[in-house]
This record gives sequence, C-alpha cells and structure tokens, in this order.
Amino acid sequence: MAFQKNMVDEQHSEGTFVHVPNPHLEKMKSDILYHFALGTGTHDFPALFGDVKFVCVGGSPSRMKAFITYMAEELGIGGPGSDYPNICAGTDRYAMYKAGPVLSVSHGMGIPSIAIMLHELIKLLYHSKCSNVTIFRIGTSGGIGLPPGSVVITKQSVDAMFKPQFEQIILGKSVFRNTNLNEKLAEDLMECAKELDQFNTVIGNTMCTLDFYEVNLRNGFYDSFFQGAVVCVTLLNRLEGDQITTPHDILKEYQTRPQKLVGHLIKKYLGKQ
Repeated sequence: MAFQKNMVDEQHSEGTFVHVPNPHLEKMKSDILYHFALGTGTHDFPALFGDVKFVCVGGSPSRMKAFITYMAEELGIGGPGSDYPNICAGTDRYAMYKAGPVLSVSHGMGIPSIAIMLHELIKLLYHSKCSNVTIFRIGTSGGIGLPPGSVVITKQSVDAMFKPQFEQIILGKSVFRNTNLNEKLAEDLMECAKELDQFNTVIGNTMCTLDFYEVNLRNGFYDSFFQGAVVCVTLLNRLEGDQITTPHDILKEYQTRPQKLVGHLIKKYLGKQ
C-alpha cells in the first residue's frame, strides 16, 4: 500500500496539538530529554518530529527497528534495503526510528522503564508541536485461556489487584490514574483483524504488574538471601532542578566511580592488591 500523505492529513486534521499540563515547561530555556540523548537546545524538534502522527512502542530495540522497516515498506517510503538510523544513538537506554509519520521507540522491560520513556516521548511530541497523535504499544504477553499466537487488543489494563488503575506515590501521596483505552481505536483494530483474517484476535483485559515472576505466578527465586550493596553516583542535586547539564565527558567519568569502588573491593576480597 503506497503512503498517501493527504490521507493521514485528512484523518488527523480536526484535532489539537499535543498538550502537556505542566506550566514549568514554558519557563525552561532548554529541556534535556536525558534518556533519549535529545534536547530542545541541541535539536530542532519540529523539523525532526513535527510530522509524526503515529507512535509505536515496544520492548526490544531490534524489534522496533524491524517494525519501522516493515512500516516503511507498507507505506511505500524509501527503497529496498533502506536503512533507518537510531535517532537515540547517543544513549544505550532506548532506541528510536522514524519513517514518514510513524515513530518507533523501544521501552525496555517493566513499568518504570516504560514510564521514563513515555514522559520523555510526550515531551518530545509537545516540543515538536505534533498534533493528533495516536500511540500503540506492540509486543508480547502471557495469555489466560488463549492459544499461543493469539493477538489481544487491550480494552482495559488492570493492576495486580485486578483494579483498572495505575498508582504512583508522589510527594508521599497515592495518585491514581485510570487505565481505560480508546474504545473506537480498539474497534478499528478489531475490524482490521477481520480484514486480514490471518490469526486469532480478541478484545480483552491485560494485567500489568511490577514483577514478571512472583506477582504473575511464575517460578522465580522467592526468598533467596544474598548479602548485597547498592553503589550509585549522583548526576545532579535535585534540590536545584531536574535537568542534567553536566558535559557528556564528565558524566562518563562520573559513571566509572561506582565501578572503581566496587572493583577495588572485589580485588581486595580476592587478595589481588
């Protein structure tokens, strides 16, 4: 199917620009999206991403690169063998690829990793002055009462207590957000599944938890007690802000400090000093 830009424009012409209800963003001279290795002071976001209408996110960087290659072929963008560079090549946290109006981003595993990516992604779309953006999460999951290979279009996401909510502790208080997804979008996806008629597709609920093993009743380690320590280096003073402005070469040196400390102890324990 050849990509027709006017079709996308018509389908997304009556909406509004991405809105971020955070008044502090307007006061910032520069917004550094640290985990993307992108920033408003170093990159022209509207030029790079202003035409984005669809964002697809998934866990694996290689899977998301394969997806953008597939979408480029489906939309008739580029030619055979075209390569799509990683826009976030300056970091190894996430990977990002773009083909026409489609942005493909990896998010790693687990709620915290996804949340970090989403915060920076939505700010990226906001700074890019994008409008009428649709976001899809494409990936894998376990299934209950479904044969392997079934595709589930999520109607509602539930937590480990089967409640349709996402809880965060912010400044010592629980903040709950509902997890309802767009019903019309789910219906459109189901209609596409019928048109494709290639695999079993259902609309159902998806459980999302903070743990892959025990909370999801898989065989994990349970209470195995090891002596352990946590050693981290601070990258900024959070009492003074949330932007990491230290030069990259200095940050790289900072990151070696926990390694040096732990390495010294390992050598000491092994009698290598």
